[in-house]
Amino acid sequence: MHRSAYIFLLLTTLLWGGNSVAGKLAVDHVSPMTLVFLRWVLAVAIMLPIGLQTIRKDWPVVRKHWLVLAALGASGFTLFNTIFYTALNYTTAINVSIEQAAMPILIIVANFVFFRLRVNWAQIVGVVLTIAGVVLTACHGDPRRLLTLELNFGDAIMLVAVFLYSGYSVGLRLKPVMHWQSLMLALSVAALVTSLPFFLWEVAAGKVIVPDARGWAVIVYTAIGASVISQIFYIRGNELIGANRAGLFINLVPIFGTLLSVLIVGETFQLYQALALVLVLGGIGLAEYSGRKAAKLPSAGAR
Repeated sequence: MHRSAYIFLLLTTLLWGGNSVAGKLAVDHVSPMTLVFLRWVLAVAIMLPIGLQTIRKDWPVVRKHWLVLAALGASGFTLFNTIFYTALNYTTAINVSIEQAAMPILIIVANFVFFRLRVNWAQIVGVVLTIAGVVLTACHGDPRRLLTLELNFGDAIMLVAVFLYSGYSVGLRLKPVMHWQSLMLALSVAALVTSLPFFLWEVAAGKVIVPDARGWAVIVYTAIGASVISQIFYIRGNELIGANRAGLFINLVPIFGTLLSVLIVGETFQLYQALALVLVLGGIGLAEYSGRKAAKLPSAGAR
């Protein structure tokens, strides 16, 4: 069962890495809040015919747990992406990559505080290795660049986004038992509703960039790949091995983002990127091997 989780989580982070590239390609082709809103309009349109029948059966569960579902959809689906795109207007991609590396640590801490889930030393070493890989990628192989980083408003709000997605990952333990189609439809609707005020603000501020052909291509990718498919995989991966172990895979996002930039944008592949990939995969392997032994059963993280 844990092998299935690895596949789900690797595909998730690959799609999220692609989302980083899509964000670069979206600049001047669609405005950030419009992108967030339209991706969830399309995601709901995709999920509605798929999940309509199951959500009718699960409606008593949805009605009973609507607040939890709304909080998960708002924090993990809407607010994180809204703040992420906004933060990049004020800070650098290097800063954002480093700040996202805090997610696995926050997930582990939150799980211990709220659910008393413990980790062993091998898992801690694994986390440190993955963070080292992220930092190596962010500083382009030159640690001296870290000394020149300046923290600003973008960094402050990005830390809020990091807390939100960490909370979403931990909060998945609280999701009600329901069909995955119903769950994704409910979360997507919550994301659509909560993204509407940000879109209306962008319209009122006169900052809307109407999507052109490239803008619509980015919207379609983020809706299908980064919104629907990846979230289904991430939720399933959390169910199979738990948030602590699944959260560690998040540090693959900047690695995959860099590799996809090489393939799609035409950036040059560097030796430090290969080393960073080894560090992140090695850290995940060490932590996951230790975590699996501690769990004793592959499905210990499932609800």
